[in-house]
Amino acid sequence: MISWRKLVRMAAACGAMLSAAWGWAATDKPNRPNFVWLVSEDNSKHFAKLFDQHGTEMPQVEKLAGNGVVFTHAFSNCPVCSTARSTLATGCYAPRIGTQFHRKLRAVPLPEGLRPFHVYLRKAGYFCPDPGKTDYNFITDNKRGWAGRWSDRQQRRPFFYMRSFGISHEGQLHRRSIATAEVPQSDTVFIPPIHPDTKTFRNSYATYLMRVRRADEQIGHVIKELEEAGLIEDTFIFYFGDHGGVLPGSKGYVRDTGLHVPLVVRIPKNFEHLVGLKRGTRSDAFVSFVDFGPTLLHLAGLDVPEGMDGKPFMGPNVTRAQLDKRDETFGMADRFDEKYDLVRTLRKGRFKYMRSYQPFNFDGLQNNYRYRMPAYKQWRELYRAGRLSEVQSAFFEPRPAETLYDMEADPYETTNLAGDPAYAQTLAALRARLTEWVKGMPDLSFYPESLLIKKAFDNPTAFGRNHKAEIARMVDIADLQLEPFAEAKAGIEKALASSSVWDQYWGLIVCSAHGKAAAGFAQRAKALTGKDVEPLVRVRAAEFLGLIGAADPRPTLTDVLATTDDPVEALLTLNTVVLLRDGKPGYEFTLAEDGVKALNQMVKWRLAYLAPKKN
Repeated sequence: MISWRKLVRMAAACGAMLSAAWGWAATDKPNRPNFVWLVSEDNSKHFAKLFDQHGTEMPQVEKLAGNGVVFTHAFSNCPVCSTARSTLATGCYAPRIGTQFHRKLRAVPLPEGLRPFHVYLRKAGYFCPDPGKTDYNFITDNKRGWAGRWSDRQQRRPFFYMRSFGISHEGQLHRRSIATAEVPQSDTVFIPPIHPDTKTFRNSYATYLMRVRRADEQIGHVIKELEEAGLIEDTFIFYFGDHGGVLPGSKGYVRDTGLHVPLVVRIPKNFEHLVGLKRGTRSDAFVSFVDFGPTLLHLAGLDVPEGMDGKPFMGPNVTRAQLDKRDETFGMADRFDEKYDLVRTLRKGRFKYMRSYQPFNFDGLQNNYRYRMPAYKQWRELYRAGRLSEVQSAFFEPRPAETLYDMEADPYETTNLAGDPAYAQTLAALRARLTEWVKGMPDLSFYPESLLIKKAFDNPTAFGRNHKAEIARMVDIADLQLEPFAEAKAGIEKALASSSVWDQYWGLIVCSAHGKAAAGFAQRAKALTGKDVEPLVRVRAAEFLGLIGAADPRPTLTDVLATTDDPVEALLTLNTVVLLRDGKPGYEFTLAEDGVKALNQMVKWRLAYLAPKKN
């Protein structure tokens, strides 16, 4: 086994060879900038006063802002770590390349010819130590023994360094004592309208603000190291959150609190000429994680690979006028651990359009990790006790298939404007734009994850290209949810009668979205629960029948669980089981591991949650 010290020596030797190849000497003035990413985990822009009046002071980040640019509209494209991190590394939208599921059940190869952005930096002579976290959803090659700090490189060699600060991570709010502790300043914190104003929530907010301040202190230590090393004016420093916030309903959800991140970029004096933005200013340009890698490559003077979806937002020939025209970003939610969803969002200017393709899958559906947090547990308990307002209760109830929010007037997304005639034109434009994007990727998530693992994940982008027409057809079937049932009926009937099992699959999902209005399709759905039918079509048929009370869904669901050899099919089926048990009308299920043929860890989590509670 090679020792760590030997790996450091190997990295230094490799750096020396590359430096010689590029003609750099220790006394040369650097001709390319360094890059440092400082990332606070699970932290939306709402917790920093630099971005939100209810946030806390972050003196070190504010110091960066005084010598850089504050980006007021920066977004993660995914509201959870592995999908967000995969997007950062690749510059690609996750549902296009197969990295959209958290946690991955199978890592995917990247599109042919495409590599993470830091690989291109390395090839150009940059020293790029692997970040502390490499929780990617794609296949990586971590065989290279790169050391962990910029100080390990040969002098004057440019570097890229990323550091995450876990002190603001979700797990910091899992302590049981947070419900009863006496937390400083808990009586003065702001409680958004989506949350109940209780001691548990006040303590959670106050504790989290303290954690953000601690993260700022740790960020300051890194900045000081750069200053003492004489590197500060050769280095672009990016501070941002690795996705949105951690309080209930944010991380793992495509609300603004789950996607809108703080972003400050410090501009070094020695490379100020590379950017068209002045130090100490703010920009309202919309940027998102797909853009971060391309931006670093552009600042380093490298070409951005064609396979990346993002576009540089800083660097030569990126003008302020061009930035001011950037006014949209896309977001996505798929599986988070054992909980499935399928939501896509478009934020354009002040408006946000949200498309829930399975709207009956309410947000508050059980996710074991989320519900370790006392605030989550209390929120659900208060809902079940009927002690929440309509706005606070929405988290635990079926969603509209589409929503439209004015984010300037309604930053916590409480008033759906989709049914307001005054916004009909805006709604139609954003709906069309999001549909264009979903079809154009194309979005692989219109197939269930089990099929993607079996047939697509050897080469996800090639599979998408080859099935682009079928995906577009499924999108059109799904959009029958948006029509009045009388107008959608013929399309649903066609889908259910199709020879394509995935047309049938989506036709049944549309029936569930329309609810009892679609009861006329109950007989057809009963026929699709037969044992000779594709298992997940059986599940969707049983789900529809169960949601409208037309038939008992349990025999079909338990039979699928007892017979499928695929643990991912079992996991998808258990999502429906939890929905039908915890939602309305509410069915009792008796399940044990010996009744489920295919097991993986997430299936076991679901079964543990469904197990009868011991007195």
